[in-house]
Amino acid sequence: MPEETKVAKKGWLDKFLDWLERVCNKLPDSTILFIYLFFIILVLGCILGLLGVSAENVATGEVVKVQNPISTAGLRYFVGNMVSNFTGFAPLGLVITMSLAIGICEEGGLISTLLNDKLRNIPPAILPYVIAFVGTCGNIASDTAMVVIPPIAAVLYIGAGKNPLVGIINGYAGAQAGFSANLMIAGTDSLLQGVTNTNLAAFLGDKIKYEVDVTCNWYFMMASTFLCGAVIGAVCEFVVEKRFGKYQPPEDMEVEMPELREVTKKEKKGLRAAGLALLIYIAIIVALFFIGPLGKEYAIGKDQTAADVIAAAAKKGITVKGILGNEKMLYSTEFVGSVLLKNLIPVLFLLFMVVGLTFAFTAGTFKKSKDVSKAMTHQMQLMGSYVAFCFFAGQFTGMFNYTKLATCLAIGGADLLNAIGFTGFGMLVAVILVTGLINLFVPSGSAKWAILAPVFVPMLMLLGYHPGFIQLIYRLGDSPTNAFTPLSPYLWVQLSLIQRKYDKNCGIGTLASGLFPIGIVLQIAWIIFLGLWMLLKLPIGPGVTTALPAELAAVLGG
Repeated sequence: MPEETKVAKKGWLDKFLDWLERVCNKLPDSTILFIYLFFIILVLGCILGLLGVSAENVATGEVVKVQNPISTAGLRYFVGNMVSNFTGFAPLGLVITMSLAIGICEEGGLISTLLNDKLRNIPPAILPYVIAFVGTCGNIASDTAMVVIPPIAAVLYIGAGKNPLVGIINGYAGAQAGFSANLMIAGTDSLLQGVTNTNLAAFLGDKIKYEVDVTCNWYFMMASTFLCGAVIGAVCEFVVEKRFGKYQPPEDMEVEMPELREVTKKEKKGLRAAGLALLIYIAIIVALFFIGPLGKEYAIGKDQTAADVIAAAAKKGITVKGILGNEKMLYSTEFVGSVLLKNLIPVLFLLFMVVGLTFAFTAGTFKKSKDVSKAMTHQMQLMGSYVAFCFFAGQFTGMFNYTKLATCLAIGGADLLNAIGFTGFGMLVAVILVTGLINLFVPSGSAKWAILAPVFVPMLMLLGYHPGFIQLIYRLGDSPTNAFTPLSPYLWVQLSLIQRKYDKNCGIGTLASGLFPIGIVLQIAWIIFLGLWMLLKLPIGPGVTTALPAELAAVLGG
């Protein structure tokens, strides 16, 4: 008798992920799901509103009550905001804008040519780590990274003979799960620092003036960039890649697989022209930043003069470069908080358009303006289902915010932490885990910190912790679950991308089963990393340690 083929038994992790995939794949289409969620919010908000459920916001002392959406006020809100909830839904404009720009590069042949000429030389063994690292650093562009990096990662994975779905998961996980980490100071640091200082002032009152600097988490977050790149890359390589296996395009779907071939002379000429266009474009942007109005803005107050603002900025070591035309705004060459950093979408849109069009016309893939129009129209034809999703996701988000359910949930989580009766590292882990749990339902990081900081900051300062360290603890809980929270619209953006280009039968469960282990492993690794950092008594930022600074300890009696 022939020897029986042995089938490898699945471990507990594979069995759990199989279950997770089956359960999540039974969820309806994304558009229908958000219609259901909208009505669930209506019913839940109505019940809790009628019961008078509320929570006290300790930041303002205001009692936040759940608002009944099935009421006169709720109906007026819905009718008055239905269109703006759709058009103001942030991912809508961002994704469509970047899809147009990246689509020009794709349709014009730039991406496939780059893959053949340059990018295919990245060794497959290090590719997952490179993408995870770039994705993590990409948060300096905020939400832009979640749109730009995954599709490029998919192309690189195909070029390396890997599964493009894993590439999308890798790029998205880097941009989402590693959102707090970066080599440089990013907009996130500035946003959170502002909230922390607001609550410090409210807590300390007239006792003492103390503020944390925007760099208060820099050392730890810089080191965390390498941690995130290593952990996300490793989980993708040894767990997700093995789970997804070799990519097989569906038989009933045409998938454009980049052919690995020699680049033609015309294409090489196009690459050189595109490279030159890129350098010129970057030079113009740099010039506009340093000598033009793309730096950070400073408003001139009603009772101020330009000289007052310039003098105040000089005391902080900031050089104001010029006055805008309306003479009500100054600008400087600060990168964090600059107009350039806040408006990277149009900058990147123009970059991709300039480089993509330069290549296409030089290489001959585009011969006339009608070719450009056809390319953009083709990209928009693929976006129909995504636009429908954005409409209903926007209505759900708007109504969820109107009911105040998210605010009450966040305050409830903070109250739970406040009631925990133990201290030390275990308590810090509890803060991280509860924050991560809340993050599944309230993805907005800055809004959530504005709610939680009034509880976290005074509570942990009274236990002897530095306010900068308290902010760090929050950030460690806020990031990893970003990867798989179903309420993040960018998760559905990735599913839409996969269904359009690689596997029209892919479900949200398939995506979740790849992202879930990344988020969980990264959370565990980050907690261990924090423990080692504290054990070694390393500073988390310039002049910032875990312990309460002496001047605050003296005031608080710690």
